[in-house]
Amino acid sequence: MSTEIVQLVDQATPYLTAALGAYGGAVLTRAEDAAVDATANLGRRLLQLVWSRRNEDGQAALDRAVQDAAEDTEDADATTALLYQLKRALRDDEDLRSELAALMPESSGTVTITASGNRAIAAHSIGTAITGDHTRIGE
Repeated sequence: MSTEIVQLVDQATPYLTAALGAYGGAVLTRAEDAAVDATANLGRRLLQLVWSRRNEDGQAALDRAVQDAAEDTEDADATTALLYQLKRALRDDEDLRSELAALMPESSGTVTITASGNRAIAAHSIGTAITGDHTRIGE
């Protein structure tokens, strides 16, 4: 499997998960809902795009995977089966890869890290962190 496909699927996963949570098993047939957040609506559009480009067997397989994943959003196996269907569709259709990539938001490359609360610390990477009023190191 190409790195491009793996990266696209990894990038699309949060959107697909949000779409399943918002639309459930009807995600393939529902129209965009203004009350649903942009993340879920993008996931719905991604799934509908993939579904529309599959043949009858591919549509049926994707539909089954969506239904299974929607029934239990905590089931990692069902999510994996859905992601496999997405990878398979992308592997078989170079134009679909381009279309899906065009729908994905540009990554700003910016990482936002927030610390909240008393003595909270935050960093992109932390080796050792020690907090406290009377902490002494080396004693």
